[in-house]
Amino acid sequence: MKIARLEVFQTAIPLKKPFKTALRTVTIAESIIVKVTTDDGLIGWGEAPPTHVITGDSLASVRYAVENVIKPAIIGTSLLERDVLLEKLQRCLIGNTSAKAAVDMALHDCMAQYAGMPLYQFLGGARDTLETDFTVSVNPPQEMAADAAAYVRDGFKTLKVKVGKDDIETDIKRLQAVRDAVGSDITLRLDANQGWDAKTAVRAIGRMEDAGLTIELVEQPVSASDLSGMQYVTAHVQTPIMADESLFSPQDALKLLEMRAADLLNIKLMKAGGIQPALDIARIARAYGVACMVGCMIESRIGISAAAHLAASQQHITRVDFDAPLMLREDIVTGGVRYEGSRMMLNASPGLGILAVDVHGEKVI
Repeated sequence: MKIARLEVFQTAIPLKKPFKTALRTVTIAESIIVKVTTDDGLIGWGEAPPTHVITGDSLASVRYAVENVIKPAIIGTSLLERDVLLEKLQRCLIGNTSAKAAVDMALHDCMAQYAGMPLYQFLGGARDTLETDFTVSVNPPQEMAADAAAYVRDGFKTLKVKVGKDDIETDIKRLQAVRDAVGSDITLRLDANQGWDAKTAVRAIGRMEDAGLTIELVEQPVSASDLSGMQYVTAHVQTPIMADESLFSPQDALKLLEMRAADLLNIKLMKAGGIQPALDIARIARAYGVACMVGCMIESRIGISAAAHLAASQQHITRVDFDAPLMLREDIVTGGVRYEGSRMMLNASPGLGILAVDVHGEKVI
């Protein structure tokens, strides 16, 4: 049960529509795909999309880290030495959380296959279906309203509305246009992607509350490093505040929760460095009585399958943001998590259930 091979592939998939936030605009989803093979033939899959404005990772840095640092560190290690293997992965280099996440996914895929269980059951087994939101990119108010209405027609009951790119007057107009377009029964959550300062955030959220726009939560209203600002916003608005870019590690989770700088935590495998540290974050949050979301970058169903299994394994992960594969023009994955509108069904087969990946027109099995 030793790690025998680690292979790396690169993909690029156009999006159906540009994905726009306060931080960036994405038109092509680029990823590093990792395939791990054990000496008795188990195959595990992982993925790392570079998100340099959040994680600092690029395609080149992820590929180099996987091929030249992580691979030599773990080849020959037994899959059954779980703690040793995952510790080697996390300690073989500083940072590079996306590269670590891709390999960690593939290792967990193999572990769950060896156990003969779907990964969500191997990790805890809370449920086998999830309900995702869909993201409304930051655009002119009427375009956002039209997009939101289309997503609701497609069956989505929760929308994540991007704001924070311009002045708060424009953001309020954006939210009002979306609310008018979808009605009062649709859940709206906001994501400012660090676009405001603390006082602006309090003013903007307060005005939205006074206008009766009914926001479920606001994600990362201020700069990732401004924990005092997060604390100030959390203390001065009624709407729950969720930490995203401020949260990478279990240590970050402890600090945020001890400061009461957030009401909710958004865990992403690319920030945490994989499933194992993400579970550590989730367990810290549970100890503090704080619910979590699991979110994603712009990923294919490889990365989303791993994140979905994590989310489905823990009862106090109450929200997911897994719309990325639905934004892509192509689906390169055979097997894995399945979508029916906003509903996601996890595989009953062992591991992530991924059977093959299409890389540049050729299926890799």
